[in-house]
Amino acid sequence: MSAIASGRPAGDEELGRRVVAKVARRLIPFMMLLYFVNYLDRTNIGFAELRMSDDLGLTATAYGLASGLFFIGYLFFEVPSNLALHKFGARRWIARIMLTWGIVAAGMAFVPNAGALYAMRVLLGIAEAGFFPGMILFLTYWFPRRERARFTALFLAAIPLSSAFGAPLSASIMEYGDGLFGLDGWRVMFLMEGVPAVLLAFVTWFYLTDRPEKAGWLTDEERGWLTREMEREKADTEKRFHWPLRKSLTNPRILALSFVYFGVVYGLYALSFFLPQIVAGFSETFDTKFSLTETGLIVAVPYLVGTVAMALWGRHSDRTGERVWHVALPTGLAALSIPVALYLDSPFAVMVAVTLTAIGICGALPVFWSLPSAFLVGASAAGGIALINSLGNLAGFGAPFLTGWLTDITGSQKAGLWLVGIVMMAAALVVVALGISPKPDAAEDGDGGGDAAGSTAGAADVSAAAAAGTDSPGASPAGEPSAER
Repeated sequence: MSAIASGRPAGDEELGRRVVAKVARRLIPFMMLLYFVNYLDRTNIGFAELRMSDDLGLTATAYGLASGLFFIGYLFFEVPSNLALHKFGARRWIARIMLTWGIVAAGMAFVPNAGALYAMRVLLGIAEAGFFPGMILFLTYWFPRRERARFTALFLAAIPLSSAFGAPLSASIMEYGDGLFGLDGWRVMFLMEGVPAVLLAFVTWFYLTDRPEKAGWLTDEERGWLTREMEREKADTEKRFHWPLRKSLTNPRILALSFVYFGVVYGLYALSFFLPQIVAGFSETFDTKFSLTETGLIVAVPYLVGTVAMALWGRHSDRTGERVWHVALPTGLAALSIPVALYLDSPFAVMVAVTLTAIGICGALPVFWSLPSAFLVGASAAGGIALINSLGNLAGFGAPFLTGWLTDITGSQKAGLWLVGIVMMAAALVVVALGISPKPDAAEDGDGGGDAAGSTAGAADVSAAAAAGTDSPGASPAGEPSAER
């Protein structure tokens, strides 16, 4: 963004670029590492199932229930946890979350039966509650809105990277660690992948900084610029959007965004929890045979491609300043490709379709979070973002449980994956409906009134103008003028 376009002195613009780059170098790689470990610990049950189900006597339905119970504990503690982070600071609260989740994740190595597995998955959800929305909230403390979308995409790249590198890692530990410490391979995997979270909890306590004004690693000039910039943006957003905490927890537009996120996450967790089983099933369907390590490497491919797609699609969204279709189109792609995968006649063709699913899901995720963060700040952001993430992550319960249940009653994974496609397509349609509704400003005076879809569309417009690096109005997805940032 030029100094002329922004109305700020050229020196101030140069200082801003230097500060944002310095903050990104300090925070983004570490945040990616934390989320890599976090996502691995919640989804490694997908690989454990390849050996664990026989040992514990789990049916597909029981495995789906165990996978999904994580999100029950997660649901009830997500909003309180994020409000606590806003109050006590990210450094203390993220460190606490990591310590407790690491202990529980490692403790899953010692479950004696299905009932204990269910209980530990609920506890893991409670322990992890608040981590992801806390990280999204933390980004709003450090990065101006016009810079935030691309750094959110970099942070979220930890999801496909965790699956890409975590899949062969988990498979290798299970295959080559079998018998270590006198434990089965899947138990060794849970133990070894839980320990890093405990260690990183102590690093987090000393490494993270709660707010820009406390950043000793910035110079006085840099710290002053960033503090002023974030306070200016917060005041501007609060003036334009009247969103107290109660409204961010009850307004229909938040529920609409929650459903869109539900659809995207439904596909994400169906893929995470059942892709190893799909690849393992090639032996029966196509008369192929893969070792655990080979299965892990095959599973990694769609996520590696998805990582590249996430970066490119997020950059394209920033460059064009468009948000709604950048969520709807990849979500629709994933919706169409995931059920089709099981009707193809070769392992290669199946993996091409699955890779398209991963591209769609990874492309939609980072752009989606530009919508609520455009009009939520402070405590309302803590509550609203947590609520969207909490309700959306109910898909983490529904996707594995319903997919497993439908597999049991039909004897095939096709019905479950068709349901995934239907849910994702519904999410794509809803986000398009949000985008073509009137802009929100006229409906923002009431506390609960107004058109839910319209407000979200306006959020997309504001975020789009910001991501494009402009302070002047741009065109909304519907072709209507958006409000000035």
